[in-house]
Amino acid sequence: MEPVEINNGTWYLRGLRYDDRVDDRPELADLGETDLDYVHDAADGWADDSMYTWAVCEPSTGELLAEITLNPKTGFMHSRARPGHEDAAAMSEDTVRRYASEILNIRVHT
Repeated sequence: MEPVEINNGTWYLRGLRYDDRVDDRPELADLGETDLDYVHDAADGWADDSMYTWAVCEPSTGELLAEITLNPKTGFMHSRARPGHEDAAAMSEDTVRRYASEILNIRVHT
């Protein structure tokens, strides 16, 4: 599956990126993620349906504020937020939960 983009009205959820237009790695480092292959591995997770990862972004700038992961096989969801952006993660968890339930027929738990 390709990364699915979701707009929940307040935040914009998209796949992680590292390209000539967007580099999520500095914000991921704020989350404690320093593995240089993390963005590539997240893309692989979408491709082989082993892990879906969303960057929760500020809509006007695209800045990554939080991250949501969902294991489609187990239904386990996890989020982490940059300091001060816990609300973005919490609201986006609800968005991913609804998407997983209604579109993917996955029962989500944390």
